[in-house]
Amino acid sequence: MTLPAHWTHHPQKMLAFKAGDRVEDIDTNSTPGFDGVKSDAPVQQRERNERFAELQEMLHANGRRGDHRSVLLVLQGMDTAGKGGIVEHVVGAGNPMGIRYTSFGVPTPEERRHHYLWRIRKALPTGGQVGVFDRSHYEDVLVVRVHNLVPPDVWGPRYDEINAFEKELTEAGTSIVKVAMFISLEEQKQRLSDRLENPDKHWKYDPGDLDDRALWPQYRQAYQDMLDKTSTDHAPWYVVPADKKWYSRLAVTELLIETLKSLKLSWPPADFDVEAEKKRLSSA
Repeated sequence: MTLPAHWTHHPQKMLAFKAGDRVEDIDTNSTPGFDGVKSDAPVQQRERNERFAELQEMLHANGRRGDHRSVLLVLQGMDTAGKGGIVEHVVGAGNPMGIRYTSFGVPTPEERRHHYLWRIRKALPTGGQVGVFDRSHYEDVLVVRVHNLVPPDVWGPRYDEINAFEKELTEAGTSIVKVAMFISLEEQKQRLSDRLENPDKHWKYDPGDLDDRALWPQYRQAYQDMLDKTSTDHAPWYVVPADKKWYSRLAVTELLIETLKSLKLSWPPADFDVEAEKKRLSSA
């Protein structure tokens, strides 16, 4: 596997969650596998975005011809971890016709009347699409657990249920890229402060974010259990330090590129007589 510039080890290996890894030991300011610096990021991001866009459009083109395969990017992280930045600066480089983006907030009254996976299934990518979940079904073992919205005997069985659900997806042709983004309390405080100081960012500020900061230890344990119980061979978790936005964006870009490369895509051949169409065009 040829490594892109500045990568000493591939993110798929460096960031994959392994049994025994501890959330409390994550160095959120680190850049695992990358020996470059922030000034290297703009050029690197632009070049790798072009590669992602090429592969993503190839997937989309094949989907137009009936290929059932798809990719699902799951982004989980505390508020201000940079999920929106991944959507804008990484996924945004692709062809929007082949992207399906869904942000999962507080369930609507209609969604509450259904099983918690009901709204997730409705948002899944179809053949040829790259789906993006900004938050996901994992809210139902994170927020729901930490805020005691349902008792443990309700959220506890969901780990196995989610594993079975994701197994079903992969067997149907969806490659799942699960990214858990971690920032420090200090970095989150700075990002929240930036939002309060800039009127243009007030819309991004949620007073409830401060309430969740007070529950940081409970969230850390919930994330630990999520990683321990739902990082599987068919849908592993990747742990991305996110204090440095430029690094987390580069890392997720590489995870997506490698996932798309593993599909061994090629441009679909013409389903018409190319030479005949050239002649028709020349005389049109």
